[in-house]
Amino acid sequence: MTEPGLFTLGVEEEFQIVDPETGELRSRVQEILEDGKVILAERVKPEMHQSVVEMGTDICRNIHDVRDQVTDLRMKLSKLAKKNGLTIAAAGTHPFSHWKDQKITDQQHYKEIVTDMQQVARANLIFGLHVHVGVDDRETALHIMNAARYFLPHIFALSTNSPFWLGRNTGFKSYRSKVFDRFPRTGIPDYFGSIAEYDNFVNLLIKTKCIDSAKKIWWDIRAHPVFKTLEFRVCDIPMRIDETVCLTAIVQAIVAKLHKLIKQNLGFRLYRRALIAENKWRAARYGIQGRLIDFGKKKEVEFKQLANELCEFVDDVVDDLNSREEVNYIRKILEMGTGADRQLKVFEDTNDLKKVVDYIVEETHRGLSVKK
Repeated sequence: MTEPGLFTLGVEEEFQIVDPETGELRSRVQEILEDGKVILAERVKPEMHQSVVEMGTDICRNIHDVRDQVTDLRMKLSKLAKKNGLTIAAAGTHPFSHWKDQKITDQQHYKEIVTDMQQVARANLIFGLHVHVGVDDRETALHIMNAARYFLPHIFALSTNSPFWLGRNTGFKSYRSKVFDRFPRTGIPDYFGSIAEYDNFVNLLIKTKCIDSAKKIWWDIRAHPVFKTLEFRVCDIPMRIDETVCLTAIVQAIVAKLHKLIKQNLGFRLYRRALIAENKWRAARYGIQGRLIDFGKKKEVEFKQLANELCEFVDDVVDDLNSREEVNYIRKILEMGTGADRQLKVFEDTNDLKKVVDYIVEETHRGLSVKK
């Protein structure tokens, strides 16, 4: 059985603030924050651009708690947006609004990032899903991180939801990831042999003024600098609550399975960052419609086969986590397509990016008892 206190969850979703009439982004997060102070307290936060609003759950005991909290937060956020003549949309990029038209949030932290990184920061108008999984021991968390890197492209492919950028079909299923690649200290992290080696790396960056804290390490997975969690940051924000819950369940199950192997003195084969990055590229370009490399077999494999193998890999932990149904939603994603596949289908049918935004908004509100 799962040890008490292990594998608790926290979920952060970054939403677009959209004008429901035009479909354009609106830099009006301050109105939502002002109205939401009492209702949402610390669970709602601004991001660098004022057309982004981030929602974060409290610590969740299990995947069912995640579903309840994510649903409740989306509903409350949607009501706050509607009160201000706005709506929310969940996609990794906006289909046509331009970053240059969006205001930067007036906070010292964001001013410093813009001063440091200039247009790379100003153009970083993207929306992600971050999943935290509780792991009390930092050394164990690091070893899980080393092994979990292999699965990042698989998780990422299932989340892909950003095919458009500045009014163009980019040809990618996740263009969000390509925008974020321009930041330093992003992507697949290196392997670290111990927590001491990792801490020495962070301290070197701080000493040489590359960063002022470990919070400015934005890898696709990281041992969180404050909380006792592993944070998975690779995903686009998906449209549906069901998709967010599924991805969270998969991440939790992978961590639980790797933890189990470590405690049994068993290992999972570790691969170089350069190899894993090849699979991440394929996931960004093709999503679930492409092939990833099975490094053990040294051949390409259809993603759908790898998704089934992933389900088999975590099969012996999902019942302890009480998340079998949520993990099995993978098969629904494979059947209906990711958010990127569905956005592209709407555009193919209508040739109208405003209709694509309308569809994203509709899917974002699926399952909520609030009208858009």
